[in-house]
Amino acid sequence: MGTIARILRCLSAAILICASLGAAWKTHASPAEPRLRLATTTSTENSGLLGVLLPPFERRAGCRVDVISVGTGKALKLGEAGDVDVVLVHARELEDRFVAAGHGVNRRDVMFNDFVILGPKADSASVAGSPDAAEAFRRIAGREAPFVSRGDQSGTHLKEQEIWRSAKILPIGGWYVESGLGMGEAITMATEKNGYTLADRATAVAWRAKTDLAILHEGDPVLRNPYGVIAVNPARHPAVRHALALAFIDFLTGTEGQAIIAGFKVDGKPLFFTYARPVH
Repeated sequence: MGTIARILRCLSAAILICASLGAAWKTHASPAEPRLRLATTTSTENSGLLGVLLPPFERRAGCRVDVISVGTGKALKLGEAGDVDVVLVHARELEDRFVAAGHGVNRRDVMFNDFVILGPKADSASVAGSPDAAEAFRRIAGREAPFVSRGDQSGTHLKEQEIWRSAKILPIGGWYVESGLGMGEAITMATEKNGYTLADRATAVAWRAKTDLAILHEGDPVLRNPYGVIAVNPARHPAVRHALALAFIDFLTGTEGQAIIAGFKVDGKPLFFTYARPVH
């Protein structure tokens, strides 16, 4: 029994030591870094903007931003389900519906750029001479030149559909391809098909080294492309990190965030233009 008692005393001591070490480790370990879940458009990522915009916010807020890069429609669906904390998107009509339905709060304007029509330099559809975007689309459809659509309910896809409606054309046929891809990938597919596509200017410029497509039409007021940021409504989804989402919105629309966005350039040219005023 003496031997057994000594073994039990040793085991008890070892357990106490392990418990003490565990307590000490918990005392000195840093708490888990909070994470902000951001759903945003492929254009903000493909352009490279997020790479310069997020690190300063992460340092300031002491957090990490987990980015889900999808089309605007999918980003808003993620917000509606409470799967993200904040969305940065570009389809004002859908954004307003999102807020009106109670899914989002504190929407702010962040920045804008524009859409452009890309196509082969040979320009078989004579898009370059079009007086407006609707006429450019009519010429593409009339020639049945290959056209690659995002086809994903993104802000770009919604703008494209708006232009087809304005042109009074229902795009169908083998020449019209709904890719279901992000903006960069859609440009790549249009390049492979020697065809046309609608793209946001930021991605078009950032993708310039990967494509021989040219900007053939630009400047139509209908091609303006505003971006907004919206916090997911904590009344609908109490688990969202609402305070962190509000801090992110304040950063984007504040002095530092706006300066970073305005200063983001490729080949010396700005890809986004800033303005920030609360609208809800």
